Amino acid sequence: MDTDVIVVGAGLSGLVAAYELASADRSVILLDAEPIGSIGGQAHWSLGGLFMVNSPEQRRLRIHDSEELALADWLGSAAFDRLEDYWPRRWADAYVHFAAGEQRRWLHDFGVRWFPLVQWAERGGYAVPGHGNSVPRFHILWGTGPALVEPFADVVMHSQRVRIRSRHQVTFLEADDSGVRVSGQILEPTDVPRGVRTSRTAVGEFSFSAQAVVVASGGIGGNFDLIRQNWPADWGPPPQRMIAGVPDYVDGSMLKIIEAAGGRVINPDRMWHYPEGIVNHSPIWSHHGIRILAGPSSLWLDARGQRFPVPLFPGFDALGALRHVIKSGYDYSWFVLDQATVSAEIALSGSEQNGDLTDRNLRRLAGRVRSGPTPEVLAFQEVGVDFVSAKSVLELAAQMNQLVGEHLIDGEALRETIEARDLQVRSGLGKDPQVVATAAARRFLGDRLLRVVAPHELLDPKARGEGRAGSGAPLIAIRLHVLTRKTLGGLETDLDGRVLRPDGSPLPGVYAVGEAAGFGGGGAHGYRALEGTFLGGCLFTGRTAGRALAVAL
Repeated sequence: MDTDVIVVGAGLSGLVAAYELASADRSVILLDAEPIGSIGGQAHWSLGGLFMVNSPEQRRLRIHDSEELALADWLGSAAFDRLEDYWPRRWADAYVHFAAGEQRRWLHDFGVRWFPLVQWAERGGYAVPGHGNSVPRFHILWGTGPALVEPFADVVMHSQRVRIRSRHQVTFLEADDSGVRVSGQILEPTDVPRGVRTSRTAVGEFSFSAQAVVVASGGIGGNFDLIRQNWPADWGPPPQRMIAGVPDYVDGSMLKIIEAAGGRVINPDRMWHYPEGIVNHSPIWSHHGIRILAGPSSLWLDARGQRFPVPLFPGFDALGALRHVIKSGYDYSWFVLDQATVSAEIALSGSEQNGDLTDRNLRRLAGRVRSGPTPEVLAFQEVGVDFVSAKSVLELAAQMNQLVGEHLIDGEALRETIEARDLQVRSGLGKDPQVVATAAARRFLGDRLLRVVAPHELLDPKARGEGRAGSGAPLIAIRLHVLTRKTLGGLETDLDGRVLRPDGSPLPGVYAVGEAAGFGGGGAHGYRALEGTFLGGCLFTGRTAGRALAVAL
């Protein structure tokens, strides 16, 4: 044997597994096709949101949460309904227990800290039991994704028990009762920046043997062909145009390798993409897109200018909105709002799009409570291809049509839609569900301070019928694309992280963690996620499998 354990993938789940194994004095070879500068994988690029339950941050904001409520929300969103959901359901129970208990203390001991204002993602809006978070649970890391990667990467990179082999691409795996053999190609060196597509030119070969292997290779979010191949049938045909929320190397290649070795992939048609993507004006990877994190006030319109149905408001149900976009027959939609709403409610996902949080800069962070958008949002307004603005509705509609090259938005109909919405706001109460939901959101301090603009009319009430922008001028429309992101299905695993064969027996010596395992069991989220659970799932599966394997060896 060359080592006790081979870990394939140097993302967050692989780092956590390697950390646990090294801490138990087990030797590890950590393989990754990317250069060492890309350690941390997708987690590095994340906003760093973690799903936590009944945390001190929640309690300080008078949020009344509990493990019981969180599990009810999880199961209402997951909607497990398949025979294959046996292990995913058990992983879901275990993860919610972890998120309500040991997770925060464990990370706090690593020096991880959180932004004090808890965010409310995936609000749902359906009758219970149904999808959505009943209370805010999205805890943003102080330092975003890099701050979560750093403590594990530092330990692993300096450990005497871990040998890191970057630019090693696995192409074959064989497992039996005598051990595990992993082989592949050594790729040519590269010094391209993190996230940029790297060469796959081979300059050599490798082969390692070990008692066990941990597959931490991620999902398929960067592979449009695989996404289309596994696209859920009841969503309608996959969109012709998509943009990518993950780097090119997230290609699903290891899933096929483990299947060929005897492992079982389940729930491949469960996936998590976003309908609120915009084209990155400074792309790093292929088809690079950024997700907009919007407050609830923007009017969400389909390609023809029709409002989305209840409760598909911004931030309420990502997959529900995605399905509505697809079934519209187009692969894009629109936010219509004004500059005041952009300044208060439009944020961007990703560590590089939140410099104040990532750099832990309190002075810059204080700017979020002042008027005006963040510098990153402003850059998209100025040079991004998906933003248009105007002083009147008719002018805005003309610019929307010009942007897509098709006359789909009727200016007069759009003016009537906005005026009807403004009339509800003017009443001070209103029956429109979005206006009511927005007013309700402002009851929560975190939303009132940072995420939800004060209710106001988009059009000038002194010029009714003219469609002129109001006090929050100018009017703005943002074209939204389908943004690929996460794989919810994956390799079926038991509660120790052991990969299972089609007959339900463990594939000898093969474990899987993170997105490759559907964040636990082959799909711990079921059909929908509550957000903040992807990083958490990487942490929990890597920790669980690493500890179980350390004991088993």
